[in-house]
Amino acid sequence: MGHLTFDKCGNHNSFTRSKARDYILALNSILRPGESSMLLPSGDLCSLQRGITSERNNIVSRIIGISGSLRRGSFNTALLRAALELMPNGAELNIESIAGIPLYNGDMEAAEGIPQRVAELKRAITEADGLLLSTPEYNNSMPGVLKNAVDWLSRPASDIKAVFGGKPVAVMGASPGGFGTILSQNAWLPVLRTLGTKPWFGGRLLVSRAQTVFDEHGKMTDEALRKQLEQFLHGFLEFVRM
Repeated sequence: MGHLTFDKCGNHNSFTRSKARDYILALNSILRPGESSMLLPSGDLCSLQRGITSERNNIVSRIIGISGSLRRGSFNTALLRAALELMPNGAELNIESIAGIPLYNGDMEAAEGIPQRVAELKRAITEADGLLLSTPEYNNSMPGVLKNAVDWLSRPASDIKAVFGGKPVAVMGASPGGFGTILSQNAWLPVLRTLGTKPWFGGRLLVSRAQTVFDEHGKMTDEALRKQLEQFLHGFLEFVRM
């Protein structure tokens, strides 16, 4: 939704009742089942604008963030922590870990079923409104540990639609090299398409020379990149809410 400038009563001069009705219809279309919808007030447009603002503020978009690195000092995990600080109002980011997920083995799945950590992560993704992947780049492609996790998350195949079907997904990444994981991000596209996700192509975040972007504690110190990350998150959130 675009931004509006309002007069002293809180409404734009062109904020007619017809436009207000369209605004509410768009708002109601992103409410989850069971959440209250809004009826067009019979009073003035000031109360209408206050109602719209209140209703929008009550909507929380839940995003799951997953780092594709197991390293304690991972730049990609640090990138997710920076995203956690910069999440827009009305959204929450829960950072999940792929640590503890074994190498995929069909014999293990047949004998023991889905590992507990995989089942927990499947549930978290299913319940989330969007998925944010922070991927390293290894040998010009995706990291094996994250691909292995996704392979487990797609088992059994009958669960793929429930976990990934139509799920908004954004991919970002950080690398010590000069190309900022562009090849890794490209490598994820056929995988995301095969799973039936809804990838966001409205923005790209390629963090190159990551050792100069984060301090020794993993905190992002590059202000220009912080602003770029903030814009990236806003864009993805708008996509999630479409």
